[in-house]
Amino acid sequence: MNAVASLQRLRRLVVAVPYLWLALFFLAPFAVVLRMAFSQAATALPPYAPHWEGLAQLGDFLSQLDIANFSLLGDDPLYWQSYLYSLRIAALTTVFALAIGYPLAYAMASVPARCRGLLLVFVILPFWTSFLIRVYAWIGILRPEGLLDAVLAFLGFEGEPLRLLNTETAVLLGMVYSYLPFMVLPLFATLEKLDRGLLEAASDLGATPITAFLTVTLPLSLPGIFAGSALVFIPAVGEFVIPDLLGGPDTVMIGKVLWNEFFSNRDWPLASAVAVVLLFVLVLPLVLLQRARLSREIAA
Repeated sequence: MNAVASLQRLRRLVVAVPYLWLALFFLAPFAVVLRMAFSQAATALPPYAPHWEGLAQLGDFLSQLDIANFSLLGDDPLYWQSYLYSLRIAALTTVFALAIGYPLAYAMASVPARCRGLLLVFVILPFWTSFLIRVYAWIGILRPEGLLDAVLAFLGFEGEPLRLLNTETAVLLGMVYSYLPFMVLPLFATLEKLDRGLLEAASDLGATPITAFLTVTLPLSLPGIFAGSALVFIPAVGEFVIPDLLGGPDTVMIGKVLWNEFFSNRDWPLASAVAVVLLFVLVLPLVLLQRARLSREIAA
């Protein structure tokens, strides 16, 4: 009986580890940010008030809650337009990454097993270089009379230099390039496990290659599509470096707004409100993806 009780306690401890991790590295920081979001800016260090020190002051803190920061996010077009623009850019990045990554992952999964490791290395090879250096490389490619213009001139295309840098197109190119591996890897992991016998059976039953893909391959690869889309969409919404370096004055995403409020304006309460709303904006797609996955599993 003692051994059984010890085993049960061990199991509870193992189950409690991820919850403890979540509490320490997500819930606790979120509580701090949420507290700042309901505070007021002040000339102090840190630059917000009121301060909450211990549970004894919890009642006073709750009685002084001020939602002015959240109200400002809806009243000022800068913030809600930045949210909408970030969602649009993230959605386009996800669509383009899926359109490029799915054929690439399918081709990788279709080659002989001895070649897959090498192709996988090529996919993750950009991670061996600094993210900032890779973004700076796109500046040299897209700037007027840069590498792209030189290649076009070499191929015989004459005309005015391309004005891609500091545009939305440059931001999309940089983001799709940067996040493409996050789409390819889960898709490859899913497609690699696909039973090719199912495709042969569909062919024997008279299905064309397109029909077999739509009825067999695509449904079975949905977990990889969901995972890859989440891995691309979520960080793309809050992206700061790529729009700041490759974009222009018209490509203001919410990550840039958040940076300005924290470090330029030093309005920590307003910045915290922006971060809290951004968190809920990111959680919503996750909930929808989870519900879609569960609905698919129930239907299956």
